[in-house]
Amino acid sequence: MGRPKQFDPDTAVDRAMEVFWRKGYAATTPQDLVDALGIGKGSLYNAFGSKRALFELALRRYRDSQSPALAEILQRAGPVKDRLRQALNFLVEVDLADPDRRGCMVVNTATELAGTDETATELVRRIFDQTEDGFRALIEEGQRSGEIAPGRDSLAVGSLLLNTVIGLRVMARVAEGPDRLARVVDATVDAL
Repeated sequence: MGRPKQFDPDTAVDRAMEVFWRKGYAATTPQDLVDALGIGKGSLYNAFGSKRALFELALRRYRDSQSPALAEILQRAGPVKDRLRQALNFLVEVDLADPDRRGCMVVNTATELAGTDETATELVRRIFDQTEDGFRALIEEGQRSGEIAPGRDSLAVGSLLLNTVIGLRVMARVAEGPDRLARVVDATVDAL
């Protein structure tokens, strides 16, 4: 009979997510994970297989914990431009409220691993696609309601909004305050 696990795997993934989010994949050592999870290296590898496998779980956990809030704002009732402004301001507020200014783990992963890690690149791509689809659907709703010009290419505008989000999340890591980010949000919404 094997020994029972001495830790909760879900809690371990949450803790690993925090470490990877703060340090990035390459800078996170197995010892960092052992310390954060409070388990031995053997237990770490037995439970998750590798640092790489645990990173994938952590990135998926980040997606699952962060994406619903943005989707909920985009799908609320009310004027489309108001919801877009609320969504962009929400992301800015979340990033600025983080004392460690970790930014977005997905954006961080894109800048660190895209092009060198096929699995991470594909996961980031799918997350970006999901976000872009949410924006595209919002734009199409705005076109149906007359709030946004029907001639605008909703896919192109969705891509532009995704790019805006990525830029905002990078800028928030070094921003001294909300002013510049608020100007970007206002200009983005006003341009529609």
